[in-house]
Amino acid sequence: MFARQSRQRHLTRRLVQLYGGLVLYGASSALLVRSGLGLEPWNVLHQGLAGQTGLSMGVVLTIVGAAVLLLWIPLRQRPGLGTVSNVLVIGAAMDAALAVLPDAHGPAPRIALLVAGIVLNGAATGLYIAARFGPGPRDGLMTGLTLRTGLSVRLVRTAVEITVVATGFALGGTVGVGTLLYALSIGPLAQLFLRVFAVPSAPDGGAVVACGRPRRAILRR
Repeated sequence: MFARQSRQRHLTRRLVQLYGGLVLYGASSALLVRSGLGLEPWNVLHQGLAGQTGLSMGVVLTIVGAAVLLLWIPLRQRPGLGTVSNVLVIGAAMDAALAVLPDAHGPAPRIALLVAGIVLNGAATGLYIAARFGPGPRDGLMTGLTLRTGLSVRLVRTAVEITVVATGFALGGTVGVGTLLYALSIGPLAQLFLRVFAVPSAPDGGAVVACGRPRRAILRR
């Protein structure tokens, strides 16, 4: 009985981390949008597509996430609960945050939103990846391409994100100092928060939905 209750608490903690992290990730992306100083790579593309289609950024994020997930099929990647939840939750959370966050005016508020957005994004990344329910769709694309091509994760990630940023910028997405600062800081921040929010193994070796502590964070919406 005690072991069963422990497993239930363990699963509850992981679920809270998963969905809390995804909601915070959407909110952090909204902070970066309102700062107007540059977005994370994938959101440059989402913002550009949103401007071209008239859809909200959250809706575009969800559509692109679903499309990327389809690319997992030829790459033979297997989605988890976290993968599907990533597609469904982050875009909705981002649109909800954008609906209540005002535009920032003046350098000080814009810089504050930028810094808060990047730090919160790192914390959200640590929360949701440490829950170990499977990678986000864009993460799986990168790891799948790595396995299929034999290239390093760093090279594949760099190539994918340069393509995403260039396409998004051409479509009208915001690239700025925030984009560079995000690229330089998100890795160390994510690794820090992965350690902070690390979930211990399930009691008495009980089964888990997705196992294995992540060694690197490559989450990008």
